[in-house]
Amino acid sequence: MPRLPRFDLAYVPQHVIQRGHDGNACFLAPADYRCYLMQLLHASRRWNCAVHAYVLMPNHVHLLVTPSRVSALASMMQAIGRNYVSYFNTMYRRSGTLWEGRYKSCLIGADYVLTCQRYIELNPVRTGLIGEPSSYPWSSYGCNALGAVDLVIVPHMEYAALGNYPEQRMRAYRQLFTVDIEPNVLLEIRSYIQQQRALGSPMFQTWVESTLGRYARVRPAHRPRREVDVIERGA
Repeated sequence: MPRLPRFDLAYVPQHVIQRGHDGNACFLAPADYRCYLMQLLHASRRWNCAVHAYVLMPNHVHLLVTPSRVSALASMMQAIGRNYVSYFNTMYRRSGTLWEGRYKSCLIGADYVLTCQRYIELNPVRTGLIGEPSSYPWSSYGCNALGAVDLVIVPHMEYAALGNYPEQRMRAYRQLFTVDIEPNVLLEIRSYIQQQRALGSPMFQTWVESTLGRYARVRPAHRPRREVDVIERGA
């Protein structure tokens, strides 16, 4: 059975995660992280995708990206994957795949954008690598919260709405990190990226369903998969 197309809409943010094959490391040295970020910068500009947040973990990557057109994100990820894997294999004298299959992605409604950014930038804290997000050099927290120059980052309008000038926005953004993301919200984010659907308000999900003609919400784990993924009439 052919794979269903991804949920993909122009100018709608997507949470992206790509893992190393079999959980293996995809970054072994600072130069590797820098190379990936350079590839991300070039590919996001080449394919006109706005990157709002990222974190490069030793064995996986999280991104929050708004593509300018359908399929732009896929083109960006393919370009990064191709170039970075070539670099990594050459650098470490290896061959074969580096990533664990295709990347996963889900649409993100505007009301979840800042929560998703926090989720991404707090990843090193949740995994115990560091005690606070400002201590991790390979994420967008330094840019979004502290004003560090990062050419990769393009602020989302939800971030821009936090204040009228940069310091006000950064201060408001840092304030968001003083409150933990609730466990049920963490579960939502993980469930939606795993099932690759559309995370947001019921109104946002209904709009996605009417636009794409597909059911956009997560299904219970015990529910059997259907052969055709369409909107359930009367559900």
